[in-house]
Amino acid sequence: MEGGTTFHFVTGGIREAYGRAMDGAKGKDVRLGGGANTIRQYLAAGLVDHMHLAVSPVLLGAGEHLLVGLDLPALGYEIASQESSRAATHLVIRRKV
Repeated sequence: MEGGTTFHFVTGGIREAYGRAMDGAKGKDVRLGGGANTIRQYLAAGLVDHMHLAVSPVLLGAGEHLLVGLDLPALGYEIASQESSRAATHLVIRRKV
């Protein structure tokens, strides 16, 4: 793919994918992409260090809930910062050190 982006499809679960991503990053940041279910799995496993969540005041109808079934404080997460405008609320959520 142009620009140097390479995609690897992993079927062994999130821990295998995480390990391969960390090995490939060689100490650099790794970004997680996926739907709500993917993000919930990584949060529940404590594999997310930092997350920027932008919430817009728009009613979209039915959809998949991002944080359903997760107790983020019990998992060791906290809100590091928040900023609001009429267009969106930005939350930075991080895993406590």
